[in-house]
Parts: sequence; structure tokens; C-alpha cells
Amino acid sequence: MKTIAAAKFKEQCLALLDSQDPEGIIITKRGKPVAKLTPFEVPESDGDLIGSLKDIVTVMDEEDDLFSTGAWVSDEWGDLNAKP
Repeated sequence: MKTIAAAKFKEQCLALLDSQDPEGIIITKRGKPVAKLTPFEVPESDGDLIGSLKDIVTVMDEEDDLFSTGAWVSDEWGDLNAKP
């Protein structure tokens, strides 16, 4: 794995980003490792966003409403949750 000093990395940052090897680069400060730069792996996708969050996001039922605080009845306004 390639090692580079932070000052040298700062000078060559854009060029190093363009020529990343799969192992990455260890960036050092005063000879001690402080960071590791690795290439970002883009997950394979068929390009279709519809259905891409299936089994990741749960849609709540009406009775599990996130913003519901339960029934609210006021003497002045009556039952605010009553159906018209």
C-alpha cells in the first residue's frame, strides 16, 4: 500500500484522486498514519429507483401514524379527531 505525507498529498490531491489503486493510500503526518484514502465503490444498480428501497423502508399503517398523539378532545373545539 502506498504511503504519502500529508503536505505532499495536499499538493497532489486531485491527481491522486484520479489515479487511485484499489488498495488506497495511507496519508501520514510526521511519519505517523492519520488517514486512509480508498476508492469509493459504487454499488451495482439496474438504474431503476422504483422499488429500490424494498425491504429497507417500512410504510406505517394508518393506526401507527408517526405524528399522531392520540385522540384530542377540547371543551372549546370538541373532538378534533372526529370524522365529518
